[in-house]
Amino acid sequence: MQVQVVDYQAADAPQQFTQSLRETGFGVLINHPISQARVAAIYANWQAFFNSNTKQQYSYNPSTYDGFFSTAHAEAAKGSKIADLKEYYHVYPWGRIPPELKDEILEYYRSTSALAAELLAWVEEYSPAEVKANYSEPLPNMIKDTPNTLLRVLHYPPLTSEQFAGMKDNAIRAAAHEDINLLTILPAANEPGLQVKDRQGNWLDVPNDFGSLIINIGDMLQEASNGYYPSTSHRVVNPQGADMSKSRISLPLFLHPRSEVKLSERYTQASYLQERLAELEDKED
Repeated sequence: MQVQVVDYQAADAPQQFTQSLRETGFGVLINHPISQARVAAIYANWQAFFNSNTKQQYSYNPSTYDGFFSTAHAEAAKGSKIADLKEYYHVYPWGRIPPELKDEILEYYRSTSALAAELLAWVEEYSPAEVKANYSEPLPNMIKDTPNTLLRVLHYPPLTSEQFAGMKDNAIRAAAHEDINLLTILPAANEPGLQVKDRQGNWLDVPNDFGSLIINIGDMLQEASNGYYPSTSHRVVNPQGADMSKSRISLPLFLHPRSEVKLSERYTQASYLQERLAELEDKED
């Protein structure tokens, strides 16, 4: 198994990309339309935000889940009792965003969501007829006017920082997990560490050259395709040596359908999400 690096501008890009998704749950795009300069600026500007005390003014709203989540409120992966070594900010267009960061991050949100709709069209185009018959509506239409797509600005602080004093030795930046949504779109982070599990149970590094986009399947697309597109386990491992003193910024866009969209005979987006969130809350008790 190997995650394919696909040139977005190649004539056969849709076929190569969807084949990689089908075989590995992941695909990597180069020469895509998302501005590298904008991504670099977002990394720098949000690093400054996470380094400041301003973030405490935007503590997350427990009823809407927008805002800042400190390391004390970091999630743990399904099946794990140990919280990940991270802090993050949930960005929704309707949510609270620091004014000095708002225009830049929302432009990224809009442009990446537009690309996501195109990628979903590729997925549908190369779905076999029997798989396509499972889709309750065209895949790109599932995200039209959705309020649910989440942009998460992730900060993995240096492992040498004081906030991790006393943390469990076996905690890592992001424990093995699958995403809940349709697709996740992730610009290559400013530091490596992302790995995917292959079908033999081996952990493989995901290509991480700056400027590339990493896309993976979430559980909702797996549900909608009746398992044809697999939601694959992935994790972010801790750096070693001198790299332990470096921060890591990551910018995943979690693509969610509208709440009423029917994923399968069993679930809508809302009922599926609620079940998964309840599982996470039960694990934390």
